[in-house]
Amino acid sequence: MARKMVNKEEYNCCGHGHGHWHMHKGSGGALYGLGFLGALVYYLSQATSFWMGILGILKAIVWPAFLVFELFKFLGM
Repeated sequence: MARKMVNKEEYNCCGHGHGHWHMHKGSGGALYGLGFLGALVYYLSQATSFWMGILGILKAIVWPAFLVFELFKFLGM
């Protein structure tokens, strides 16, 4: 029986096909991580009370949503 030739970029180390997204997933995580740390430092430095610090931590977790919202607002969408 002949084996089908497959592009090895479509398979991860365990042989499961996942397309090409797996080749770049680390860079997105690193970008989110750096953004999270930056947002965390910013929001915590602006906090005036314990609860504002807690709110700052929550805001730092969802910083991409704030970024997209402000971008759309700036673009008039």
